[in-house]
Amino acid sequence: MKLTKGCKCQICGKENLSKNEIGLNKKMLNPKATQFYCLDCLADYFEVTTEELLAKIEEFKAEGCKLFS
Repeated sequence: MKLTKGCKCQICGKENLSKNEIGLNKKMLNPKATQFYCLDCLADYFEVTTEELLAKIEEFKAEGCKLFS
């Protein structure tokens, strides 16, 4: 996963979020988002597991979504 310098989780403060974490925020919350959740905080927000979110990322990649690496 490619890390994006300067982007951090607005909840826990995790720094250098991955491109996939940022892509998932944009895909599932807001395409114009400028603040992001890390994978763990996003899972808490949606009340799912991180494994389910990782599977969703793979699903979006398979569909050809350019937000994911």
